[in-house]
Amino acid sequence: MDQKVTIVSRLEWSAASPRNREALGGPAQRVIIHHTALANYTNQRQCMDHLLSIQRLHMKDRGFDDIGYNFLVGADGTVYEGRGWGVVGAHTKGYNHDSLGIAFMGNFNNDAPSKEAISSVKQLLQSGVFQGFLQSEFDLFGHRDLGNTECPGKKLYIALSQLRTTG
Repeated sequence: MDQKVTIVSRLEWSAASPRNREALGGPAQRVIIHHTALANYTNQRQCMDHLLSIQRLHMKDRGFDDIGYNFLVGADGTVYEGRGWGVVGAHTKGYNHDSLGIAFMGNFNNDAPSKEAISSVKQLLQSGVFQGFLQSEFDLFGHRDLGNTECPGKKLYIALSQLRTTG
């Protein structure tokens, strides 16, 4: 089933050009959910400013080629293109070459993710499967499942089961 999801492009949020882009070898086998662990913004202008600061942090301070995530989602459900489909990310050490990294914008140690954000990520995943960027039987993880971190926060981690359901 074709699921349409609106994605704010890199051009629209004024992303800097990546230093390098490496293509995934095929459809992603796993999806790894993160949170930005920063403020939870509710409008697109704030989210786009936040994206620029994340990209600067990743590229300048961490030495990444680009923003680390493939996609990010705001509390209003807007999805933002990070590295995008079919591109190796820099979000989970040791797992970037067969995965898709999606970050919920905000800190979810105490706050629950919005229904809109959950719904948009479900649509994004369905769209990725439909377009062939994501295996239909993909594995879904919270970042903490694969690394020594609290990410994606206690409340988002609990909500991961909502992303595993279809429809």
